[in-house]
Amino acid sequence: MSPLSMTPAVESPALPAQAVRAALGPVIESAVAPAAADVDRRGMFPRQGIDALAAAGVLGLLSAVEVGGSGGTLADVADVVERLAGVCGSTAMVVLMHYAATSVVEAHGPEEVRRAIARGSHLSTLAFSETGSRSHFWAPAGSAVPVGDHVRLSAAKSWVTSAGEADSYVWSSKPASEPGPMSLWLVPADTSGVEIGSPFDGFGLRGNASRPITANTADVPATSRLGADGTGLDTALAIALPTFLVGSAAFSLGVMEALLTEATAHLHATRLEHLGQTLAEQPPNRSALARLRIRADAVRALLDDTLTAVRTGRPDTTLRLLELKALAGETVADIADNVLQLCGGAAFRKELAIERQFRDALAVRVMAPTTTALEDFIGRLTLGQPLFAQPQ
Repeated sequence: MSPLSMTPAVESPALPAQAVRAALGPVIESAVAPAAADVDRRGMFPRQGIDALAAAGVLGLLSAVEVGGSGGTLADVADVVERLAGVCGSTAMVVLMHYAATSVVEAHGPEEVRRAIARGSHLSTLAFSETGSRSHFWAPAGSAVPVGDHVRLSAAKSWVTSAGEADSYVWSSKPASEPGPMSLWLVPADTSGVEIGSPFDGFGLRGNASRPITANTADVPATSRLGADGTGLDTALAIALPTFLVGSAAFSLGVMEALLTEATAHLHATRLEHLGQTLAEQPPNRSALARLRIRADAVRALLDDTLTAVRTGRPDTTLRLLELKALAGETVADIADNVLQLCGGAAFRKELAIERQFRDALAVRVMAPTTTALEDFIGRLTLGQPLFAQPQ
């Protein structure tokens, strides 16, 4: 179990979401930002930062007030994730996946886990993507076989954020007995038969403990099911996916803003002595920066409109959510590439954050649902077709 699971339960008045957001800045400054470069370089889980965020009420942001949480909204999620992503992508992704899992636990999970999340002593995450389905999380290959009053889970999860660090996994499988594409389960991290794969040593988001997990005849109580058997896809699409899509776009925005801040500082600070000008005084550089600024602002405008659609229940809400991650994911990758070019050789030095932000930008773009899948969904909605292809 992670250190969070051993945190003594402290019953205290819930902090409103506004207070949590206000407390975030000092935590970022004191605990998250100082460790960001080391987290990336060593590929280590940002435990100190997560513990500090938990103590500040950040993990309980989406928990209901009645269980001790802050009762936050998707707008609160977007603000927190964007600000974290601007300094440490790995920490931001851990928190984002915790929020996506929490949204499901809040709807269908046991009260004791909901209260633990609310007080910051329980970290959760999603375990959807599988080796056999790749980015098609809506088509799980793993099984759930009833064995008395338990269910036996078997699966090969390809990548799970916070693997080996979280206290629980919101786990997808084929239904145990009812028709339908998917069921969801709350699987404690210490469940016998759940095995964590090798540590991640990859390109970007190096500190979010994204690792494979296998379940080899892992038994959980039948009461661990989150919602009715066979209805897990409905839960994922209606509850977990909106949280992830909004949070993912906010993540991308945080990285974009950080990259633009770095680029602006570089253009002001770098002087061409033979011309007697800084890079900021040259029109081509100003134009290049302006184009990036416009693209980032377009993503922010779509995020704001999407949050309004969610809040008001607009008919185009699903379309906006799908468009949001597609636009944000492609835009952040393009902005990162252009900032590297704009800042030249300085951007490639590891003492600057640009190189790390570039890698994180590309890593988040490939998280399911990928842009290709999202474009297919958007095309289906535009054409009035079913979101998922019907079995032949």
